[in-house]
Amino acid sequence: MGTSAEHFDVVIVGSGFGGSVMAWRLADAGLRVCVLERGKAYPPWSFPRSPYDMRRNFWDPSKGLHGLFNLWSFQGLGGVVSAGLGGGSLIYANVLLRKEEETFIHEDPRDGSYEDWPVTRADLEAHYDAVEKMMGVQRYPLEHEPYKSTAKTQAMKLAAQRLGRAADWQLPPLAVTFGNPGEVPVPGEPIREQQPNLHGRARTTCHLCGECDIGCNSGSKNTLDYTYLSAAKRAGAQLRTRAEVTEFWPADGGGYVVQYLDHRHAEGTPREGPQSMLPRTTVTADRLVMAAGTFGTTYLLLKNRRHFPALSHQLGSRFCGNGDLLGFLRECRDTSTGKKLPRVLEGGRGPVITSALHFRGQEEGGTGRGYYIEDAGHPEFVNWLQEGAHQVPLLKRGLRLGWRLVRGWTGLTRDSDVSEEIAELLGEALGSATSLPLLGMGRDIPDGHMRLTSDGMLDIDWRLKSSRQYFERLRQSMADIARTLEGTLVENPLSYLSRVITVHPLGGCPMGRAPSTGVVDASGEAFGHPGLYVADGAMMPGPTGPNPSLTIAALADRFADHLIDAHSRAAPVRRPSQGKEQPWQSAPPM
Repeated sequence: MGTSAEHFDVVIVGSGFGGSVMAWRLADAGLRVCVLERGKAYPPWSFPRSPYDMRRNFWDPSKGLHGLFNLWSFQGLGGVVSAGLGGGSLIYANVLLRKEEETFIHEDPRDGSYEDWPVTRADLEAHYDAVEKMMGVQRYPLEHEPYKSTAKTQAMKLAAQRLGRAADWQLPPLAVTFGNPGEVPVPGEPIREQQPNLHGRARTTCHLCGECDIGCNSGSKNTLDYTYLSAAKRAGAQLRTRAEVTEFWPADGGGYVVQYLDHRHAEGTPREGPQSMLPRTTVTADRLVMAAGTFGTTYLLLKNRRHFPALSHQLGSRFCGNGDLLGFLRECRDTSTGKKLPRVLEGGRGPVITSALHFRGQEEGGTGRGYYIEDAGHPEFVNWLQEGAHQVPLLKRGLRLGWRLVRGWTGLTRDSDVSEEIAELLGEALGSATSLPLLGMGRDIPDGHMRLTSDGMLDIDWRLKSSRQYFERLRQSMADIARTLEGTLVENPLSYLSRVITVHPLGGCPMGRAPSTGVVDASGEAFGHPGLYVADGAMMPGPTGPNPSLTIAALADRFADHLIDAHSRAAPVRRPSQGKEQPWQSAPPM
């Protein structure tokens, strides 16, 4: 005799911007909620920094890797996503920009590059407001020292002025605490939280260390574990980490069955045997919310599609990378005084992104498809790596220092102060100081298709070709910024192979007005399968233009209203009696 699976009103797969928002909203409304997150929790000072630990900071359980970064590589593009409690918020650059009102477009579906948004900006305004408040957004405090002297921010502002685009430059809302509310911001000050976070650990204001994208150890980022997930836990939601969902299907009598692998004791141990042979934990729910990210959600639905015969044939469609493109400013100069001086940009100072320059598309009164270019800083160790890469000059300086030390030890010189010589070992270090990454993103064409290969792996048919005009305009704008700062633009080498790297994959389970154009409706509920929701980047019918996190969260907040209303109106889902093992507990229906 077995026991029946634990039952919830809602099971949420994934804890990113969609899953976390849903978790809090539903738990706050009194629903019994269980969040299943494949990765682990990352309290302050748990993000790896050493080469030894970073080597293991990747996600591939079959190889014993249970780290933060999950990297995907397809024929036309690569993708970077995360595995951890808080999802993409753990490694994103904090920007919470709203999708422009004019880009919620409705185009003819007979055009292969169409977009059809079944919601409007007006539909989302209140939800945008709610998410911004919950995430504690602040803008980079450029009016105060030491922030005022942030070189990369001032350089981007100058570039916008020189390009005649001063009105299009902004300090975007960031989910970062620079200072306690009502106080002058100061780096490294304790953050005063009204209620303890789920880690039970203290946090401090932004240290300006540029480490946002590899995990904020000081807790300065208002990531989802400190905001929505902490609130969800206080409201009674169960947050299960190291829980990798593998299969799910409709239960007899209504609701859904979900099975997951428990990785709590598996870290560092390569998986033995096929995944299908590993033991699973089973939970059931009246409603199931898929929020495992664009790659994760679409892959799981494709993998389990046999259990969902009524799913729209649009599953896997409308994929795009939100127009992501990475470029690098190099050797920028300042000749405004008549002298050719280095323009110091200090990419390692500040949060990763501080400012954004908006190039408006035709819907917004501009031309083509619109995009944003943002300063994209990095941790200081990147500067050390860049300087250390110049081995020949470094060797020459090292030999000069060695000869100076030998002369002192042998009495050939009586000057015992070698400070200058050691300083010279570092060189001028202008290569790194005058360089800066640029992150571009915008409205590429969502015509990619996601599918499973014959061996069950995720594949994406996406080509840069259809969005080439968009990417060429974006590259030219980056080159214009480099020119105004008297430097050169170095493109991502992969772009020469018609490949891009996206950190904002979108689509695969797009919203639509009917099953013929979408997988889910404007409330996030799947056509043909009531109670099944998609609440992450997979449900986007096209690119957002700016960083998509805020729009994903706002849509999830809107979907939560629908789910709460549906729950209050629905009769309880019939469940098997307690204490009697059911056939679906051990294996899904064939």
